[in-house]
Amino acid sequence: MKILMVCTGNICRSPTAEGVLKRLAGESGVSLTVESAGTHDYHVGKPPDERATEHARRRGYNLSALRARQLEPGDFEVFDLVLAMDRGHLRILERLCPREHRGKLRLFMDFAPGLGGAEVPDPYYGRPEEFELVLDLVEAGARGLLEMIQKSRR
Repeated sequence: MKILMVCTGNICRSPTAEGVLKRLAGESGVSLTVESAGTHDYHVGKPPDERATEHARRRGYNLSALRARQLEPGDFEVFDLVLAMDRGHLRILERLCPREHRGKLRLFMDFAPGLGGAEVPDPYYGRPEEFELVLDLVEAGARGLLEMIQKSRR
């Protein structure tokens, strides 16, 4: 299964989600391809935000090898799930996605038990605790997604 995480510039939320899901999938023995992208080209080629990287590192996630990229038209065909960090991203994805692939689009937090419909807030202009909140939410979403994948493979 191939999963793409999407946020605005691909330097805070979606690379955090990529790093978390990769590690948790590996620990769970679930084989996944996970990538992330941004809806905009603001930071293409740059590493994740230093604050996101540092907060993730404190929880054992390594984001250092990741580099921002922009969503590409072919991503809708290549990936099995394209997961938006918030409703704004989901609307952009719905506008760009060919009709035959729209079933692949979801809000990432819909996989988090008890948090369906929630959004992962953008911590970019926020305080350190907002990066921690992003990690809390992303971990919940990743665990829920992995549980759904494991159940579907039984």
